[in-house]
Amino acid sequence: MKRATSTALGEAVIALLCVIGAVLSWGNGVVTTTFAPIGDLPAFDSTRYVAPWLVLAAFLVCVAGLLVIDGAARVVRSKGQTAFN
Repeated sequence: MKRATSTALGEAVIALLCVIGAVLSWGNGVVTTTFAPIGDLPAFDSTRYVAPWLVLAAFLVCVAGLLVIDGAARVVRSKGQTAFN
């Protein structure tokens, strides 16, 4: 296996881990609380957004995108080279 291809494969694995981390971070970033009815007040749900988790999720998505782009560029560049380059 060529060095560029193995590097691109490693970047793809890291990108997948970044996406998984982004999904988990986003899940922690949205907190929903349900309040029971009290007297004449009806029951309602409240959603709170936790900014640090959402920023981490956005950052991980950006890193994953950059890794995929770099990996694709490495593979395309290595396909264009001959054995004598």
